[in-house]
Amino acid sequence: MILQPFSLPVAGNHVAGLRSAAGEGPRVLALHGWLDNAASFVPLAAALPAMELVAMDLPGHGHSTHLPPGTQYNTPGALCHVLDVADALGWDRFILLGHSMGAGIASLVAAAAPERVERLIAIEALGGLRGPEDETAQRLREHVRAARALPGKKLRVFPDLVAPVRARMMANQLSEPCARLLVERGVMAVDGGFSWCSDQRLMLPTAMRLSEAQIDDLLAAIECPTQVIYATPAQSYYPEPLRSDRIRLLRDGRLSVFPGTHHLHMEHPQQVAEVIATFLAG
Repeated sequence: MILQPFSLPVAGNHVAGLRSAAGEGPRVLALHGWLDNAASFVPLAAALPAMELVAMDLPGHGHSTHLPPGTQYNTPGALCHVLDVADALGWDRFILLGHSMGAGIASLVAAAAPERVERLIAIEALGGLRGPEDETAQRLREHVRAARALPGKKLRVFPDLVAPVRARMMANQLSEPCARLLVERGVMAVDGGFSWCSDQRLMLPTAMRLSEAQIDDLLAAIECPTQVIYATPAQSYYPEPLRSDRIRLLRDGRLSVFPGTHHLHMEHPQQVAEVIATFLAG
């Protein structure tokens, strides 16, 4: 399955992404991870069975517009944006496929709007990152301090794509082809070379995070069948047994685990595609 660029006006914003040709297969809306973009799903799409797949660039990522000045990137806003995109596509019910941050957003959309989500596929995250309650004040202080200092920061300019590709390879344990896919959609041409096109506000420390008890309540509210896919070993910020414990809260959940790194859907697309195809067929 080949993905082609698309753009769509949504609630006064410009949403870009990659999508397959419209067909009679299941409608799947794909949400990428933090500082990634729609190209995250290019390798997986090539291995998936026929479906109507729309991989969107989330706000501030890829080719989608940044949020207006003075507004915040936050979880409720992200959930509403996903539903706005589904409305613009004319999709009343659909399947959500998410990786990392996108999987966290997708699982919360399924909890908040169960009447819209037929099935959920969550890769390398479920429910989002927790925030210990005794770190609330410190986290908020760090966010405010960083947000107020942001206007004085300048974008880094790279003379070519060698350095940003290498940076993504090192940061995410990505192969060169997969890192290049993300970088080529994640940079813009500027005087002197290239700069990241993602909104700098995405780098701010998160102001507020849900507690584990709040996440538990949301996961228990997911009504649709859910397929979770994890790489092993687990990431340090989402360790065992936490990530397995969350799956037990799902009403209708199943788990597949593969040896690999965080972007296993890019590095091992055939294995992940087989799990997804079996899940959707069932």
